[in-house]
Amino acid sequence: MEIQKKLFELQDKEYAEFQSKLTPGIPGEAFIGVRVPEVRKLAKSYSKDPECQEFLKELPHQYYDENMLHGLVLSEMKDYDDCIRAVDLFLPYVDNWAVCDIMSPKVFKKHKEQLLEKIREWAASDLVYTCRFGLEMLMSHFLDEDYAPEYLEIPAGVRSEEYYVNMMIAWFFATALAKQWDTTIPYIEGNRLDTWVHNKTIQKARESYRITEEQKEYLKGLKR
Repeated sequence: MEIQKKLFELQDKEYAEFQSKLTPGIPGEAFIGVRVPEVRKLAKSYSKDPECQEFLKELPHQYYDENMLHGLVLSEMKDYDDCIRAVDLFLPYVDNWAVCDIMSPKVFKKHKEQLLEKIREWAASDLVYTCRFGLEMLMSHFLDEDYAPEYLEIPAGVRSEEYYVNMMIAWFFATALAKQWDTTIPYIEGNRLDTWVHNKTIQKARESYRITEEQKEYLKGLKR
């Protein structure tokens, strides 16, 4: 396939080895070794190529780097409905945190109301990276000017044995403590989260430069 050829032209074998160590569970031979800035550049140009639409339908992909490219192409899509359809098609094939976290469609910013309903749907999924993606989109788009305290119930309601889901819940609540302390701290005080998530939230919040020393000290006393 032409796009595979382009990716191999950008190959860095040492980087492939480095990436494979950061992404457990994915076989080493799945990594071509294209650095993220190069994949971003390729995604911008490739998203305008007619062949790209076929690439988005050809799932599953053979290589990790193709999945990274796929996630970045989705992030460039201009039409919200097309983007949602493409994301829903791709999410069941996402099998690692790096591909999940690289996806951040710019068009989502203009469709917050519709997006919130999709976030609820994704966050309720049994698929690890669909759930993680939903929570990450909630964190990215709904902790600032579009925030409402009831949105905290979405991650608080997720119960999972999966490390990459639980890490995202902890990341979400640590970020929420930094941005929306007054309405978030009751979730920690009231032990609303699983013990591991609760303690990881406190750890991540106490590592944050956006949390005051007084807040960090208070959080330390809430460890379980």
